[in-house]
Amino acid sequence: METAMLLAVAYFLGSIPSGVWIGKIFFKKDIRDFGSKNTGTTNTFRVLGKKAGAIVFLMDLLKGTLATCLPMIFHLEINPLWFGLVAVIGHTLPIFAGFKGGKAVATSGGMLLGYSPQFFLYSLIFFIIILYITSMVSATSIIAAIFVTLSTIILPLTHTGILPNFNWLLTIICFALTCYIIYRHRENIIRIKNGTESRISFGLHKKSS
Repeated sequence: METAMLLAVAYFLGSIPSGVWIGKIFFKKDIRDFGSKNTGTTNTFRVLGKKAGAIVFLMDLLKGTLATCLPMIFHLEINPLWFGLVAVIGHTLPIFAGFKGGKAVATSGGMLLGYSPQFFLYSLIFFIIILYITSMVSATSIIAAIFVTLSTIILPLTHTGILPNFNWLLTIICFALTCYIIYRHRENIIRIKNGTESRISFGLHKKSS
């Protein structure tokens, strides 16, 4: 019963529509009516600005982290990744926003942070490098998701200590989320192929502009 209740808490945490609430409360805007109409970090940056975008990113990240830490906080003998996954599901299908949510990237990162801070930092460094090279959040999200999934298999074999042990559940969840992230970015993929995908003012694109 306690596990079921905490899984529900994880879902409700994930369901907090940070971008929607920040936009409505502080800017009197519903970001679902602007830009890509997505509720996540990238559209928040685009519609509400850098400060709001940074706050929404942190909120979406940390709700995944907190959910993943629930079994440790309440001393449950269960893999914390289940709670992180439920939070990601809440983020993508939020009960507080008509079951239309974000693309799972930030909250998935929060799940990794709660599970293994070293692996999160490793993944974040790679994300920043790819973002610097491409200046496209969409392409970076897809590439980073694939990289993270492969890393869950490769790192335990390298004995670096970043992921000392192979965890089949981590690999399966990362693979499933990668498939979902690619699916949610299908329109972005078309724009990337056509050379029309929007870029951010960071990295090589900024230098060449």
